[in-house]
Amino acid sequence: MSEFEFVKSSYSGDQANSECVEVATNVPGTVAVRDSKRTAGPVIRVTDAAWEAFAGAQ
Repeated sequence: MSEFEFVKSSYSGDQANSECVEVATNVPGTVAVRDSKRTAGPVIRVTDAAWEAFAGAQ
């Protein structure tokens, strides 16, 4: 399996103490999400379709 390449989500705040998540979309069919303050912590993996439904929900 490829290693995830995380980037800070555009939905995260700009300040150092804000709640931030990092998202990786470099592995086909999978989106990985983690807490940017706990990069060694757990990673949530979902399908592309599940992520699109989540990100598009209002």
